Amino acid sequence: MKNITVIQTRKETGRPWEQVNNIEWKQKSDKAVLLKLFPEKQHQEWLGFGGAFTEAAAYNWSQLSEANKDAIINAYFNKETGLGYNLGRTAIHSSDFALGNYTYVEEGDVNLESFNIEREQKYVLPFIKAAESEVQETITILASPWSPPAWMKTNGEMNHGGKLIDKYREAWANYYVKYIKAMEAEGVPIWGISVQNEPEATQVWDSCIYTAEEERDFVKNFLGPIMEENGLGDKKIIIWDHNRDVIVERATAVLSDPEAAKYVWGTGNHWYVSEEFENLSKVHDAFPDKHLLFTEGCIEGGVKLGAWHTGERYARNIIGDMNNWLEGFIDWNLVLDIQGGPNHVGNYCDAPIIADTEKDEVHFNSSYYYIGHFSKFIKPGAKRIAHETELADVSLVAFRNEDESIAVVLLNETEAKKEMSIELEGEVMDLAIPARSITTVVFT
Repeated sequence: MKNITVIQTRKETGRPWEQVNNIEWKQKSDKAVLLKLFPEKQHQEWLGFGGAFTEAAAYNWSQLSEANKDAIINAYFNKETGLGYNLGRTAIHSSDFALGNYTYVEEGDVNLESFNIEREQKYVLPFIKAAESEVQETITILASPWSPPAWMKTNGEMNHGGKLIDKYREAWANYYVKYIKAMEAEGVPIWGISVQNEPEATQVWDSCIYTAEEERDFVKNFLGPIMEENGLGDKKIIIWDHNRDVIVERATAVLSDPEAAKYVWGTGNHWYVSEEFENLSKVHDAFPDKHLLFTEGCIEGGVKLGAWHTGERYARNIIGDMNNWLEGFIDWNLVLDIQGGPNHVGNYCDAPIIADTEKDEVHFNSSYYYIGHFSKFIKPGAKRIAHETELADVSLVAFRNEDESIAVVLLNETEAKKEMSIELEGEVMDLAIPARSITTVVFT
C-alpha cells in the first residue's frame, strides 16, 4: 500500500468531498498508534448501497426538467461522479409515500385474475429504468408490502394496522408471486422480498401487524412454498424489516424453526427508535449462515435543508451497523419535495436529495455527501477488515475492496479536532480529523 488519498467533508466549510493533500507515510516511532488496521482479518462481504423507488420519489422526479432528472440519476447511480448506488427498494402497491392507497386487484378477487401493475408504469418503472440505464446493469431490488388489500384484512382497510385474515394467506402469498412476475415482464428483475414492512407498528398509513409466530408460519406454510412452486425459490426472503430494538427476539422466533428458516435469506432492520447496533451481532452470532440488510431509514419530521446533524445520523448508523455484520444499506425515499412528500397521510420526511418541483431546483442535503463517503469508496464485494483503536469519540469502519484497496471511514461528531495515527502493514501516517466532519482514507 503505497498511495494515500484522504477525502473530507466538514461543517466548518460545508464543502463536500475535499481532498487533503500532502499526506505521506512516516517512520514508525514510539508514539502511540491510535488506529491499527488488520486487512488479513476479514468479515462480511458488502452488497452495496441504494435507495427506495417510492411512488412519491418517482412522481417528484417526473415533475422536473430533463436536465434535473438526469442530474438526480447521475448523482445517485453514476459510478464515477455519483454515489454508485446498486441497490433499490420498491413497494408492493402503496406505502405512505404514495399518492394514495392503491392495490393491483379488484375488490374480493381471491384468484387475482384482475392483477396488473399498470399504475407503476406511470412513475415508478420509468424511474427505475432510467437508473438502470445509468448503472448499465441490473439494480438489486428488494420489494416490500406495507399492507394487503383492505378486503384481506381484519380491520377492512389498508391503514391503521389490522391483520391478514387467515383464509387469505394463500392468496396474499400468490400476490407476491404475481408482483415479481409482472415487474420482470416489464424488464425489472426483483432480487428479493420482505414479508412485511414494520410488522409491529400500527400506523395511520398502510400497515399490517404480524406477531413473530405469525410471520414464521406465513413464511413456512405459505410464502416460502408458494414462491418455490412458482419457480421463484431463488428470490431472497427477508423477515422483520423493522427496528433494531426487538430484532433479536423477532429473528430468533423465525430462524430457530428449521422449516421456516430454510426459506429465509436474512433479517432486515430500520434505524428508528433504537441505535442498539450490537443487536445485529447477536442475530449474526446466533444465525451466522443468515444475512443482515438495512432496509429503511430517513430523517423524520419533514425537510431539513442545510442541516448537518442529518448527515451525521446517516454516518453513525451506517458505521454502527457495518461493524455488526450488516451487508448492505438501502436508504428510504430517493427524492422528496420541499415539504418532504408527497405522503398521503402527511407523514413528511427528509431525503438526501430534495426537489423543488415548482422552481425546478434540486437541493443536496448533508446526508447525500455523508453517504458518499462510504458508497464511493466501499464497493460491492468489499470485505470488512478488523481494526483496533484507542481514540475515543471517533466512529470508524474499514473495508478491503476486491481491487485490494482499503477504505477507512472516520466520523467525528464532536466540536473538537482529533489527531491520530493510522498503522497499516507496518507503516504509519498521521491524520487530523476536523470537528463535525467525516473523513475517508483510501490506501492503494
